[in-house]
Amino acid sequence: MSTDFSKQPAKASGTYRIGGDLAVDRLGYGAMQLTGPGVWGDPKDPAEAVRVLRRAVELGVTFIDTADSYGPFVSELLIREALHPYADDVVIATKGGFTRSGPGDWRAVGRPEYLRQQCELSLRHLGLDSIPLYQLHRIDPKVPLADQLGELALLQQEGKIQHIGLSEVSVEQIEASQAITTIASVQNLYNLANRSAEAVLDYCERNDLAFIPWFPIATGELARPGGPLDAIANAHGSSPAQLALAWLLRRSPVMLPIPGTSSVAHLEENVAAAEVRLTDDEFEALAKAA
Repeated sequence: MSTDFSKQPAKASGTYRIGGDLAVDRLGYGAMQLTGPGVWGDPKDPAEAVRVLRRAVELGVTFIDTADSYGPFVSELLIREALHPYADDVVIATKGGFTRSGPGDWRAVGRPEYLRQQCELSLRHLGLDSIPLYQLHRIDPKVPLADQLGELALLQQEGKIQHIGLSEVSVEQIEASQAITTIASVQNLYNLANRSAEAVLDYCERNDLAFIPWFPIATGELARPGGPLDAIANAHGSSPAQLALAWLLRRSPVMLPIPGTSSVAHLEENVAAAEVRLTDDEFEALAKAA
């Protein structure tokens, strides 16, 4: 008997346990786009941002990804306004390690005292006693890796972080990090049209690490009229964006796509992708087309 996901379609994406114990539905939501232009300042319509977050949870999304640098802090504060106190199954992941000086400006800072400050601020802004997944937003090349991850490990020992993740790293950097502390997740750029992180994804799958692809819907020329996404999308009555998400979910059981949007209508379209089932031939055709 098939399960009815009509009211909570995100449940159709299946579940994954981050770090072996943090259960989430695999199709999540990325909260970067809830801020102003250049990921800076307040959104044009804060009320719509709150509606998007609440609607995501209504649709069955249990994994929400954000960062202290989104705004800065605007995204985290909106999440708290919309969802606090959090439902028992909602997992909030955030990141630290970028400082901001204006729209579109991102600078890696991995000094231990900075990471600790940002973690403490994220706890306050999100209204949490412990952050389920705290990710090093970028490895700072000016600071020894052991100092950066060592501070996160201390925060974990203090109960302020449950699991530690990385962002935009190579296989070699993951292995070096694993020698310092336990890593639960990796967040790299990855989508149907850009699979430069394929080796990292394969490593995550072999070692049961969550792989969180950011910018997951980019389809480029694949979605052109008459292109490979267009033909398969027509067969499913789906959009090319939904196919791109369905392909990611099919690609690996450790994949946790986090499509973001500031629109409820676009959110509903994205989450509906969890119910798209590609055939083996369609999956292979999309993979080869890219």
